Amino acid sequence: MTISVGDKLPDAPLLRLGANGPEELRIASLTEGRKVVIFAVPGAYTPTCSSAHVPSFIRTKAAFDAKGVDEIICVSVNDPFVMKAWGEATGAAEAGITMLADPQSAFTRAIGMDFDAPPAGLLGRSRRYAMLVEDGTVRVLHVEQSPGTCEATAGESLLTEI
Repeated sequence: MTISVGDKLPDAPLLRLGANGPEELRIASLTEGRKVVIFAVPGAYTPTCSSAHVPSFIRTKAAFDAKGVDEIICVSVNDPFVMKAWGEATGAAEAGITMLADPQSAFTRAIGMDFDAPPAGLLGRSRRYAMLVEDGTVRVLHVEQSPGTCEATAGESLLTEI
């Protein structure tokens, strides 16, 4: 079942690379009592993700802040080492975007956003989406129909609905 507007997010684990190595974070702790944007990409360092999706949230970070968004989180089915390096390479980390790994696709599968694209070498990956979550509940959800496009899920598109 795919997550929908009005649904509560499942409390799945995600990872980040901390000072002492990988650290587990829970969705509930990230969203409880907060207004959070979560966007997901099919893969770190992939063309559309690097050239369009992440940059759209870097460009709109201040506007989201002005609308009361507490945090912008990028999720990808990758390991936390890759997500940290990618955040640094794209400027997302410097912009204040939290880069989190879903290495076992636990969160991605729990919300029904998993997909496979064998010709591109992408298995068990996340569909491209962007959502506004308030206190753990999905308020706005945009999902791309094609993993190679970033229009409905760009920061600017989500921002117009908040």
